[in-house]
Amino acid sequence: MSSFKNFADLKSLRETLAADDKRRQQQEAERRRLAQQAQIEANLFRASIGEVAPLPDQNKRAPSSPSVAPIARQHLADEQAALMESLSDQFDASSLLDTDTGLSYSRPGIGADVVRKLRKGHWVIQDQLDLHGMRRDAARENLSEFLRRAGKRGLRCVRIIHGKGHGSVNKEPVLKGMVHSWLVQKDDVLAFVVATAADGGAGALLVLLRGST
Repeated sequence: MSSFKNFADLKSLRETLAADDKRRQQQEAERRRLAQQAQIEANLFRASIGEVAPLPDQNKRAPSSPSVAPIARQHLADEQAALMESLSDQFDASSLLDTDTGLSYSRPGIGADVVRKLRKGHWVIQDQLDLHGMRRDAARENLSEFLRRAGKRGLRCVRIIHGKGHGSVNKEPVLKGMVHSWLVQKDDVLAFVVATAADGGAGALLVLLRGST
């Protein structure tokens, strides 16, 4: 009876060892299969992306793009308000205009020869502003802005088209007189004359500006 028991125990031990050995073999086989599959997937990935360049050194700081200066909106608004306030509608320029040989204006210190040259087209018209049909406030604002930009660009001669007043109430050229008054108030305006027929006639002015200094 004891021998049978020992034989049974030995058989059970062998079966246990065989089972353990089979389990280890299966685990090893599974490990190799997974490793092989991972290698295949890695090879496929490398083949799909091709050659790659090394990443840049993380310690190097990429150059930053220049920041755009914020627009000073309040400053622009203040500047625009100052431009409008500098042109008074109550200013009477009639005493400063010369009407002997056709209406003209020249700032003190500007000789009569300058006015003659301006009237004869000595300076090329570099830009123009058409105020025809605008209301007074819009015309004043546009004229101020136009003269400011012309000064920054260093322009010498420009044309201001104010119209002949045919579309105004009672056919009176109200805007024409206002433009004369506004121009006289601008320090950068050295002189102006009524344009020739070819340049607009009585509906326009040729204006000589201070230009670049």
